[in-house]
Amino acid sequence: MGEIVSEADKITVMDMEASLEHLSRGTVRHVDVMLIVTEPYYRSLETARRTLPLARALGINHIYAVVNKYRSAEDEKAVTDFCRTNDLEIIAKIPFDTDVTQADLEGKSLYDFNPNALVVKEVEKLAADLRMRVPLNSSSASKILSKPNC
Repeated sequence: MGEIVSEADKITVMDMEASLEHLSRGTVRHVDVMLIVTEPYYRSLETARRTLPLARALGINHIYAVVNKYRSAEDEKAVTDFCRTNDLEIIAKIPFDTDVTQADLEGKSLYDFNPNALVVKEVEKLAADLRMRVPLNSSSASKILSKPNC
């Protein structure tokens, strides 16, 4: 992975398993940005809580939370409160969307199923926000590691 990411001249997105193993194996050695994707559930928030200090200790400069699959104001508040308590900036909030489930049932990507789905629009905003925060330069490309939820 290190060779792929360190040699890239574009953004590389790695969707890693919700575990701490990749942090201890050096997979994140060339990471410029880590997205901690978390849902409003205990196990997901607990995984985020354990991931955050390890990512900081590894010297990752840009660590952000992505609130994922929230269904209500209470869900959103639970993750927002968690992030505030843990000094973790939220970069995106992606609500639960039945289009994701339906696209999966039909074996299609969400974009092919419904390019105007709310989740598609929120991910597009997230990508634009990341480009502004961590711009690419000609000599070294930024790499982004996405840590999924539980």
